[in-house]
Amino acid sequence: MKTISILTSLATLLSSASFAQDGGSPWKSTELETGLYMLEEADQGFPGGNLGLLTGDDGVVLIDNGLAGVSAGTVAAIERLTDSPVNFVINTHAHGDHTGANANFVQSGATVVAHDNLRRALLADETFDQSGIPELTFNDAVTFHLNGHTAYVFHIPSAHTDGDAAIKFPEVNVIHAGDVFFNKVFPFIDLDGGGSVDGFIAGQQEILSMADDDTRIIPGHGPLASKADLQTALDLLINANSLVKALVDAGKSNEEILAENPLAIYDSWSWDFITTERMTNTIYRSLTAE
Repeated sequence: MKTISILTSLATLLSSASFAQDGGSPWKSTELETGLYMLEEADQGFPGGNLGLLTGDDGVVLIDNGLAGVSAGTVAAIERLTDSPVNFVINTHAHGDHTGANANFVQSGATVVAHDNLRRALLADETFDQSGIPELTFNDAVTFHLNGHTAYVFHIPSAHTDGDAAIKFPEVNVIHAGDVFFNKVFPFIDLDGGGSVDGFIAGQQEILSMADDDTRIIPGHGPLASKADLQTALDLLINANSLVKALVDAGKSNEEILAENPLAIYDSWSWDFITTERMTNTIYRSLTAE
């Protein structure tokens, strides 16, 4: 299926950087509140999308878990932050740079929690280690009450994929947005995996409605963000969508639109996987359902 080939290409691209052999961790951690951490890539190569980690006497909750090939480094990074095993893993969506180590954590006793659609996507993925399939799923939302925190996990329909979830920690004003937020680069909107530009915009608007000027937002990729950072990303996508839509409404073909390069003003947001051209293609496909 198309989605699997896309995810394989993405994982290959993102894992192409070599990791240091000197024992350095692939992750660096930031403690946002006592026992609540963000883990992001260190200078050892790309280990996967950003992780969240909630620790404490009531149990340990890990949000996403990176690429399969660096799972040992992921476990080691977590063990530096807590002596307790991971009890629950929350998957924010099905892509391999966020679910690759599911099987390792299941083997260590963790329960994987995810949206119903995410489980279906992984069951259909012949490249995924099926021992890491989520055991607990939800349709709309599920809430964890651990370590003095409330972790509200809620579904965002048809955004990055059709199985996205974000997590809000209301007591400490932290949100993990998963890949519904790529900070400071073009987003990857997986149309073949059930995502859409309109749904991505709506998902970002929903997260913004939960935030204030003091909210810290963990994006799926990129540095720790603020409400203003998310607003900037949302404004860009809304405008990019309108720029391409104006050309579609004028009867332009995809090739003609690419030749006009309407998103040239956003070239600084381009990166290896989502170039300006590919972002234009994504918006065109989403608008025309091609």
